Formats: sequence, C-alpha cells, structure tokens
Amino acid sequence: MSAALAMAPAPTVTTTKPTLSTDLAAVAANTRTLMAHAPTAVLMAVVKADGFGHGAADVARTALAAGATRLGVTSVDEALALRAAGIGAPILSWLNPVDADFAAAAHQHVDLAVPSRAHLDAVIAAASGGPARVHLHLDVGLARDGAPPAEWAQLCRAARLAEQRGLIRVDGVMGHLACADVPGDPSNATGRTRFAWGVEVARATGLRPVHRHLAATAATLTDPRTHHTLVRAGAGLYGIDPSGTVRLRPALTLTAPLVTVRRVRAGTPVGYGHAWTAPAATHLGLLPLGYADGLPRAAAGRAEVLVRGRRRRVVGRFSMDQIVVDLGDDAVEPGEVATVFGGADGAPTAAEWARWAGTIEHEIVTGIGPRVTRRTR
Repeated sequence: MSAALAMAPAPTVTTTKPTLSTDLAAVAANTRTLMAHAPTAVLMAVVKADGFGHGAADVARTALAAGATRLGVTSVDEALALRAAGIGAPILSWLNPVDADFAAAAHQHVDLAVPSRAHLDAVIAAASGGPARVHLHLDVGLARDGAPPAEWAQLCRAARLAEQRGLIRVDGVMGHLACADVPGDPSNATGRTRFAWGVEVARATGLRPVHRHLAATAATLTDPRTHHTLVRAGAGLYGIDPSGTVRLRPALTLTAPLVTVRRVRAGTPVGYGHAWTAPAATHLGLLPLGYADGLPRAAAGRAEVLVRGRRRRVVGRFSMDQIVVDLGDDAVEPGEVATVFGGADGAPTAAEWARWAGTIEHEIVTGIGPRVTRRTR
C-alpha cells in the first residue's frame, strides 16, 4: 500500500443525523400481548421517563387505543405534561416529594400514590377543589418506595378518616415486587403474602379500594397470582421482557450516518489511548454518536452496528460524541446509514447492547440523549 493511499484525506458528508425511531405498531402489539396475559385485569400503561425514551404522549395514545385504560408515571410533572398534550385518561403518579404540586395534580384529576402519613396530609391540604383520588402504597419487600409494614395500619386508618370527611377517595392499594424477573424467586411469594395482608388491613379499617395492583411487566407475563384487578406494564410496552419468557417486539431503532470513511494501513492505532490497533489494512467509519448521546462506554471492545446488512465491530474507546467502526474491505460511502440497535434485518438489539455494557435494556433505551432526532412511525 502506498503512503498516499494510507494518508488520503477522508471525505465528509452530513446528509442525515442520528435518529431514534419509535415503532408505534410494535407498542400496540405489545400492549395487546400484555393484556392477553392478564385477561381478568385492566392494563395501566406506564409511560414514565418519556415513555422509556419512546415519547410519552405518542406511546400513551397508542397504548390506550390498543386497549389500556389507565396511564402510570412517576412525577406530577410527567402527569401534567400528558394532560397538556390533551390526554384525558386516568393517570397515576407514584413518586413525589411531600412538597410536590399536589394542588395542580388534583385540579387536573391526577391520581396520587400515598406512601406515608406526611404525603397523605400534604395531598389532603392541597386538594381544596374536591376529594383527591389516591392509591395507598405498601412496601412489600423492596425497602424503597411505599409505606413500611409497621406504618401501614396507621396510614390506612388516617386515610379512612379522611375519606369519611370527603377529603380523599382511596381508589387503590399498590405494591411492587423486588424479583418478579425471576419467577421462582422466594421473595415473590413473600411479596404476594405481604400485599394480601396489606389489602386485608385496609379493608379492616373500612376502606374499599376499587383497584389492587402488584404486577409490573414481568409478573404480568408470568404470575397470574399477582394480577388482582390491575396490572402496570412499562418495559413490556417497549418490547422488553425482564423475565425472558415472552417474545415481544422491540419498538426503538437508533441509526446514524457515517460521517467519514478512511482507509488505514495495518498497525494504525485508533482513538483515545490507542486502545485498538488495526491488525490489517481496513476501512474505518466514523459515527457521530458517543457516550454523551447514551451509548454506554462500557460496551467498548464488544459492541457492533449494522452497515450494508453486515455486523461491524466498534473499535477503540467510545468518545463523548463519536465512535469508530471497522468496515473491513468494504468501501462504504460516507453518508450511508448504520443501525446501532433495533433488531430488524440482523441489527444489534438493545438487549445485546445491554449485555455488552453489563446493564439492562431499560438503561439503554432511556439513556439516548437529546441531541438525537426523534421520529415515530
């Protein structure tokens, strides 16, 4: 190989931008699959974290059209954004500080999870326009959100008194399992037992909640004993089954154009720290995505992308804004599009990226940054 060939300047083309595409038909299909696994319960579509990075309002409308009847989010702000988008379905917000804007939530008819007496008092104080609708939240084994069992009876009694005074309406009792992604884990039985106890305590105080909900996606797909009257599906809507038992459709595809393509000689070091050196002459392509856009740096040395129908290895360290792809002998043109993940036509999946990075799919799909263009199809 001549020196002129090895050192030829790389042409630059910027015909497209990195793009994250949401397949709403996949969301609809996954919604129907989840409903089929819990036919006696209503489905709450969880669209927190901007619909797991898929677009909360679009996913909400799609899931509701496919048969879901309720929506779930973490914060009041997320709920109010859905209301501002014109979505009128029941919404439950379940993770808020005591000083959250409960008045705005009550005004917009947003249901609120209540994990403590302090939260209950704050909701009562804010709901001046009529009784606020609440779901009492019991910790069934996570030691995270939800009232500790030692405080549950007191919370139920206080809620019943407030209900009798017309200040709130207890519409539900909820919990969340710690190990539902491992169906045989003994902590699931403990969680089911604790939840059943919590419902009985609530009933003993005179509460009659319409809804009882314990199951998220994994339990919805694997354990009918957790379905009760309502199931909350988040990850499953987007094609993620934490239990690995049901085939769902991935709903997200990340693509990016090759900004430059260059041919390099054997022995050429690539990227920061020269962590990879070309073992033979090859073509290198540059993609304008990096860890600032949500590509996990821990996947370096293992990750692949799809270019021209073939898997290509990502080489060298991930940079903040760019990664380098080994294209081999193919003289791929700048501007051609690589599929980073999506699963179609042999492309890597979000699950593979999670495995390469030692994490879970949820982190991959929710981590794509704001510089990436969003589209729905």
